[in-house]
Amino acid sequence: MSSRPGALPYWMGTPAALLTLAFVVLPLVITLSLSFFPFVAGGGTGDHLTLSHYLDIATDDYFQTIFLRTFGLALVVTLICIVIGLPEAYVLSRLSERWRAVSLVIVLGPLLISVVVRTLGWAILLGNEGVINKALMAVGLIDTPVKIMFTFTGVVIALVHVLVPMMVLAVWASLQKLDPATEQAAESLGAGLGTIMLRIVFPQVIPGVLSGGLIVFSLAASAFATPAIIGGRRLKVVPTTIYDEFLGNLNWPLGAALSVVLLVIVLAVSLGVNRLVERRYKQVFQ
Repeated sequence: MSSRPGALPYWMGTPAALLTLAFVVLPLVITLSLSFFPFVAGGGTGDHLTLSHYLDIATDDYFQTIFLRTFGLALVVTLICIVIGLPEAYVLSRLSERWRAVSLVIVLGPLLISVVVRTLGWAILLGNEGVINKALMAVGLIDTPVKIMFTFTGVVIALVHVLVPMMVLAVWASLQKLDPATEQAAESLGAGLGTIMLRIVFPQVIPGVLSGGLIVFSLAASAFATPAIIGGRRLKVVPTTIYDEFLGNLNWPLGAALSVVLLVIVLAVSLGVNRLVERRYKQVFQ
């Protein structure tokens, strides 16, 4: 055993570090290196380095549209999750312990179901002959089915369903640090519920909203199964395009380059939001 007093914790972390190196760092390094090789027709790579794939991604309107659609989708999903998750977390924090436990199971329900099974369930609901269209036609609200499958709206609905719990849990964690006395004081001074929410509760849970938004944004931008099933071939996003390049066109270098660009953008957004939370709301975590 080492004589240094602080050596033991580092040695205990060695197995985890080796696993991270083998299953996270090494695949990322291989993907990055693969993106610099040219594609050879038939499913191979050349023997020299090139930046052509990154230049194609930066200059081709096709790839620009796909990236804009991907991050636009992630932004819309994040905003909707904030609108739904913030009041839901507030109500959850005010429930008694018995009802809170029941409500948490309901909130976390979407995370307990396989992503493929859950998405196929939404496909049954949103299809032209699905439950929603049949119900609307039965009550006379529409005459012809509303097209939701294979649309941007359908993908947003399915992603919001599974990602709202992430937002709820992040905001709920911030609400646990909130002093109920501040709300009671505001109420005793005549403030209404809207004023209390906007001027007292919301400013104090902004770190939780930002953290939850970051999680939702990252997961929505990198989601594959839901856009692939609900969006289909008509609605391309970056993850489905990466899949097509790797397994459809066998253009592994281009697929690797798309993966690297997606990872870099998501990391840049994550680090930016992290920096904002640490600088502006550091006192909240103390």
